[in-house]
Amino acid sequence: MSETVASLDTISAGAVRAARETLAGKRRGLRGFLPFAGPAVIASVAYVDPGNFATNIQGGAQFGYLLLWVVVLANALAMLFQAMSAKLGIVTGQSLPQLCRTHFPRPLVIAMWLASEVAAMATDLAETLGAAIGLSLLFGLNLVTGLLITFAVTYAILLLQGRGFRTIEVVIGAFVAVIGLCYVAQLAMAPPDWGAFLFHSAVPQLAGPESVVLAVGVVGATVMPHAIYLHSSLVQNRIPAANEAETRRILAFSNREVVIALGVAGLVNMAMMAVAAAVFHVGHADVASIETAYHTLVPLLGAAAGVVFMVALLASGLSSSVVGTMAGQVIMQDFVGFRIPLWVRRLATMLPALAVVAAGVAPTDALVISQVVLSLVLPVPMIALVVLAGRADVMGRFANRRRVQAAAIAATAVVLGLNIVLLLQTAGVPIPLLGNG
Repeated sequence: MSETVASLDTISAGAVRAARETLAGKRRGLRGFLPFAGPAVIASVAYVDPGNFATNIQGGAQFGYLLLWVVVLANALAMLFQAMSAKLGIVTGQSLPQLCRTHFPRPLVIAMWLASEVAAMATDLAETLGAAIGLSLLFGLNLVTGLLITFAVTYAILLLQGRGFRTIEVVIGAFVAVIGLCYVAQLAMAPPDWGAFLFHSAVPQLAGPESVVLAVGVVGATVMPHAIYLHSSLVQNRIPAANEAETRRILAFSNREVVIALGVAGLVNMAMMAVAAAVFHVGHADVASIETAYHTLVPLLGAAAGVVFMVALLASGLSSSVVGTMAGQVIMQDFVGFRIPLWVRRLATMLPALAVVAAGVAPTDALVISQVVLSLVLPVPMIALVVLAGRADVMGRFANRRRVQAAAIAATAVVLGLNIVLLLQTAGVPIPLLGNG
């Protein structure tokens, strides 16, 4: 352990020592929990990315508070899969892609890798465009300039990985805090109807085919392939366990962090929808894009509200772009054992966004397309995770119990079914159950 600690930077080594003290019973409460916090915070960024901004704004503007329960449901599903991913990494000391490479046939692994690389590019497309839109609206820059600035800033942040796990966790955590504080300010500027907020968060209701489609979109865009892959990598050997008892304690801390971090992300998503409902639903229900939301928000609530909204979007775009690139690194090196320099990886994931802007494609349209691509790829990590987490030869005594495995299979079926509906609807295929066929 001393060699492991010595190989880390001061802040990361301190976190490892503090975690060991917690496992030895010398730290309790919040002081005992904090050394284990970080991986789920990084993963939670995927749930407050620019794609979520667009979906929640449209949902709140068009249907008011009606779809808040969908955000709650989607967040619960995300918690389940992120907790399973973290357990996989903690118990086995390997990431989900590494375990796929070990236990699945080579041709299947190659196919999974290629599909996941496409997902990584689609993810970075949405996130980079979100940051560029924020820079464009805040500072009057064109989108290409915004993209280049995003590239430079995120690359600088990614270099912090060389300083140990704790530094990048703190930086990403600061971005999440900025997003959360911005939406606290937004709620203060545009207070929602709290009665309606609470009611619709708990009571499932829909209002016709369009609300069904949007609900499908909210769920389908929530559970992110790259976040599932990345979480298992972030926790592997982060705080090594000396025995089974320590493994169980680390898992308990991990589960708590997942609930807290994704709970915060869920509240931010609910705040996004609630603000849109309070500001746009009456009189501006047709607001469906980030740019339109900004230009409508400023005359209604003032310039300060517009700035806060764009700062949240910028923090979301930059942090989620960093996390997306980190996930891309894990996908490549753990599926096929191939490494490329960080700047090459960042450039490769940046090119699709530049191509989209150069081709004159509307940024919001590009965001929608990226979500459809993610929906197509989503089955890959979800099914792999359910299969591996339920296998005793992989997880030993920590394999999913029957009830957990049944819940995971049911959740997978729900998410996949909703994604199929979303894809069919996007392709214009009539769906009789939605009343459009």
